Amino acid sequence: MRLLLAAACATALALVGLACHQPDARPARDATPVPKGTLDAFASQAEFDALLARWRAQAEARARREQRSWAGNATSVMAPPPAAAAPAAESSASDSVQVTGARVGADGGEASITNNQVQGVDEGDIVKKAGDHLIVLRRGRLFTVRIGGDVLKPVSMIDAYAPGSDPSGTWYDEMLVGNGTVAVIGFSYARGGTEVGLFDLDARGALRHRDTYHLRSNDYYSARNYASRLVGDTLVFYTPMHLNTYGGEVEWPALRRWHRDATPAEFRRLLPATRIYRADDDLDPRHGVALHTVTRCSLATRAMQCESTAVLGPPGRVFHVSGDAVYVWTSAWRNDVSASSVVRMPLDGGAPSALRTLGSPVDQMAFLQRDGFLNVLVTGNGGEGMWASERDTGALALLRVPLSRFGDVSARAPRSAYRPLPATDGAGSLHNRFVGDWLLYGAGDAWNGESRGGTAHAVRYATHAPVAALSLTHDVERIDALGNDALLVGSRGRDLQFTTVALDANARVAAVYTQPDAQQGDDRTHGFFYKPQDAATGVAGLPILRGDAHASVLYLRNAGRRLSRMGTLDATHGPRRDDACKASCVDWYGNSRPIFIGERVFALLGYELVEGRLGTARIHERRRIDFAPAIPGVAVAE
Repeated sequence: MRLLLAAACATALALVGLACHQPDARPARDATPVPKGTLDAFASQAEFDALLARWRAQAEARARREQRSWAGNATSVMAPPPAAAAPAAESSASDSVQVTGARVGADGGEASITNNQVQGVDEGDIVKKAGDHLIVLRRGRLFTVRIGGDVLKPVSMIDAYAPGSDPSGTWYDEMLVGNGTVAVIGFSYARGGTEVGLFDLDARGALRHRDTYHLRSNDYYSARNYASRLVGDTLVFYTPMHLNTYGGEVEWPALRRWHRDATPAEFRRLLPATRIYRADDDLDPRHGVALHTVTRCSLATRAMQCESTAVLGPPGRVFHVSGDAVYVWTSAWRNDVSASSVVRMPLDGGAPSALRTLGSPVDQMAFLQRDGFLNVLVTGNGGEGMWASERDTGALALLRVPLSRFGDVSARAPRSAYRPLPATDGAGSLHNRFVGDWLLYGAGDAWNGESRGGTAHAVRYATHAPVAALSLTHDVERIDALGNDALLVGSRGRDLQFTTVALDANARVAAVYTQPDAQQGDDRTHGFFYKPQDAATGVAGLPILRGDAHASVLYLRNAGRRLSRMGTLDATHGPRRDDACKASCVDWYGNSRPIFIGERVFALLGYELVEGRLGTARIHERRRIDFAPAIPGVAVAE
């Protein structure tokens, strides 16, 4: 075992460049001084403009040197030798880490029906509950279904975009509900930014468009993360903006209320230079620069009121929201080292603080803020933008650092804060999640057509107890909480397997359930939901696709960490109605969800909402509705 740990530690050196220690050894004394203060903002617009002007002058000088070099090579004229490069900064003798150059609910206290990562931080999804109604976002439209009073009845339908606007080129991805307001969040390639539609929801379930706003940003999409959160009455968005450091006007984060004759001149800038902070003195514009912008908007007022805070950093990023702060992890590769910073932005609008780090988390699930510490699983990945989270990863380390370590630009994570971990041995991308006192991780990929099993790992993150190796018969494509325990889901050949993991004094495999001839119907976090009935029992739901591509939600009973099949609620086979979709006609965020509300259980399957009845050992269909839009003159598609 010690030889295996030593090998894993040696591999992790490539990521964090730290000395190895045995996991049961006493950590070295940390002599790094505790930083004070917060990051400094630009003092004025003129100071920010001066930095851009310097970068642009440097870019022009490089271009002239390259042009002379090309001309010299073309005419075989010996060019003068280049000026000597500035000597690289030597590493400090201290314990600091050297950094080298190179996307409970908020609606009146109701429990959320979304599989959220952090209690009290609701995440954008395709279905939400508000009072006696479910609201569903699907293919560019909003639908409400009454479920109160033992009813299952479609109520209303409305376009998810402003009346009279052109929805082409826009993806309407996420929805949040609070204070009688439905907020639809999307990204418009046609209008160049995040689009926020606000709809009034009355007690009868009727929807009425109130306003639509355009928030200037670059694309926020992540294959795993969500762009929006709702904390209390505050909408939180991550809206990155990449800077052109070679010339041209800066595209500032800005807000505009939509109307038929709206013009670009109506955008109101949300980000003054005095709300832009720097967490990286070594920022090199040749590797890209972004304004990592967090925008907070209040749902407590009719008109949306927003303010933005940004950190200037390299383009690689991961975005996570805790109960009281937003974390943005920026990263870039410099001389084959993943240099990074993690910035902590308080949700109360206070000045951010930061920590210089190495490596990067693969997604938002790699974070846990708890008991005054930030815990993060880091690897050599460059962030989560678009499909970056799906890349294979290499060496791993657990960063555990007190929040008191965050400070100004000089704050660095000490090497004693990193714990090298065994690498994954499965094929595919990294999956990770904190469950209770444990961090679990493994690798797998449902789309690569191969599955061979392997080893997942469980780490009691607040201690230096040995890492538990979990031998699996399947890949790891999902990790979720099963009450106080964990559930690992992945493929084995044509089958889908579910492994329960006991998390008490030790972590160990408890049992395996196999669903023949099936795969996950949705591999994002929101596809799964677990409804505990007591400390040892509960019901889990997960969308699956069978070999004949038939869509279902599978329900499993958990009894003492052993899973048994309760059955499925299934989509209807037969002709498919043409819904005359105009926008967001691909279900990037899935179209199926298990829904648990009190003692009732539902399956959202496309345009169908199916209600089931839970027995002792089986689930039976009780009734269903089809809320697909009735489009006059549109035939049924075969």
